[in-house]
Amino acid sequence: MINVTAILILIGLLFIFLILRVPVAFSLGISTMVTALYLKIPPQVVTQQMVKGINSFSLLAIPFFIVAGEIMSEGGISRRLIDFSNVIIGRVRGGLAMVNILASMFFGGISGSSVADTSSIGSVMIPMMEKQGYDKDYSINVTVTSSTQGVIIPPSHNVIIYSVAAGGLSVGRLFLGGMVPGIFLGLALMVLSYIIAVQRNYPKGDKVTLREGLKITKDSLLGLFTAVIIMGGVISGVFTATESAAIAAIYAFIVTFFIYRDIPISRMNKILRNSLRTLAMVMAVIATSSAFGWMMAYLRIPAIVTETLIAFSDNKYVILLLVNVILLFLGMIMDMAPLILITTPILLPVVQKVGMDPIQFGIVMMLNLGIGLITPPVGSTLFVGCTIGGAKIEDIAKSLIPFYVVMFVVLIALTFIPQITLFLPNLLMGK
Repeated sequence: MINVTAILILIGLLFIFLILRVPVAFSLGISTMVTALYLKIPPQVVTQQMVKGINSFSLLAIPFFIVAGEIMSEGGISRRLIDFSNVIIGRVRGGLAMVNILASMFFGGISGSSVADTSSIGSVMIPMMEKQGYDKDYSINVTVTSSTQGVIIPPSHNVIIYSVAAGGLSVGRLFLGGMVPGIFLGLALMVLSYIIAVQRNYPKGDKVTLREGLKITKDSLLGLFTAVIIMGGVISGVFTATESAAIAAIYAFIVTFFIYRDIPISRMNKILRNSLRTLAMVMAVIATSSAFGWMMAYLRIPAIVTETLIAFSDNKYVILLLVNVILLFLGMIMDMAPLILITTPILLPVVQKVGMDPIQFGIVMMLNLGIGLITPPVGSTLFVGCTIGGAKIEDIAKSLIPFYVVMFVVLIALTFIPQITLFLPNLLMGK
């Protein structure tokens, strides 16, 4: 029997708290606890579910990825990646925009975070682009949209969260599944950026001599090798995702403090504090999301949603479009990590019923929620980009429309052409 009152309490309280701007972890935890009290479920059961949610070996990879990203960000890797990207593509019309996108592609393969990408790359690129004559809105648009590659291109800690939420999917397959879609998204954004650059007559970049190019390439490859360690270890089976993350963190420490030496080792205290702050927020959200997800399962919400969507239409394309619309809407009003944990148990059975592979759905979900990161009213990445660029969110959101269109086209392609996502994992790890 469906307990409508309990469902309304659970979902209604969550949305009320979110509207009131209560932190997500508290919103999830309080709404779950109140619903449990209404159902006369002991509070200890909710607490046990929170502990169970974070008691996963796979989640140990997250703190190491966070530390590695913080080290490389503080240690000047973003500047080196920008220089390296400039060597590759900086000389074309609107070259700095291309450099921005390519640098985000590389940095996404190290930090795995859209917000970290925007903070590191954007703090350098947005002022640089404006100084070279690019419009402010264009500079911010390119920066925030390209940063969403970080949630798709490995190593993305959000992919690890999805792996856990989906019942322990192969992290290696998910990492490989994100490679081609992430590059595809970057290339699509480059095409749009070039068209706009030609229309607005933005300048070409300066040519780099062969000697300078080789020096810059050699300097940047040490940083990029962090991603090689992670991907190579996981795909080959030599390391688990957690082990590769730990080795990557150690490698990043050695490269930053003993090879690059741009910052003193005393900065490690700040890096660890920042990492701990980020980790505390992530783990609190994971714990409360797990309890919230358990309560939804107890109330049969996933089954109800599945039955409703299947009853609405038996057409695969209609259902997948509806799932995308749901994720896009939720991504606009809620943070990424809790949404992955809440919506995966609900929507994964739906898409599997119409034949979508869980690996493909994971990447489609990442892009959906990545678009949410640059969409008001929440849009944490958009907020960071506007703060760095000194612009109003409402102004930038309007000028983002062409970029939204391109990202939506990529999203539709990933949804209905599974080979884009599955080709690489099936080739290297078998079906």
